[in-house]
Amino acid sequence: MVVFVDANVLIYSEDGRDPAKQQAALRWIDALWRRQCGRLSTQTLGEFYVNVTRKIRPALPPGEARAKVRRFTAWQPWQIDASTIESAWAVESRFGLHHWDALVVAAAQHLGCRYLLSEDLAHGMQYGSVQVLSPFRSDLSLLDAP
Repeated sequence: MVVFVDANVLIYSEDGRDPAKQQAALRWIDALWRRQCGRLSTQTLGEFYVNVTRKIRPALPPGEARAKVRRFTAWQPWQIDASTIESAWAVESRFGLHHWDALVVAAAQHLGCRYLLSEDLAHGMQYGSVQVLSPFRSDLSLLDAP
């Protein structure tokens, strides 16, 4: 089972302003590393970089943020291409999502992910073969399910 991780979860793992959310994000990310089942996209890596270097306080130094992005390339980031954009438009039309959220869902679908870990989308919502899980409302035991 592979799990797509939205940028907001990665950002929470670095943002100490909400310690409970930070710890939950870190637990999920750690579990995905150990199971080698985390996935993301070039879009989510870009969003993570911009937000942790500009919007959180204290911001990460660019070199440290780049190192983290490089580390996450082990998660086989999906390259947003013309096919992904077409898929996102279909998701956008079918489910009424905003374009950037539809791109995240489309990337998760292309990667064959069962779950999409995100706070931005409705917990439990099903988008085709991908189900949204809030990292703050879901138990890690889901990763052990068949």
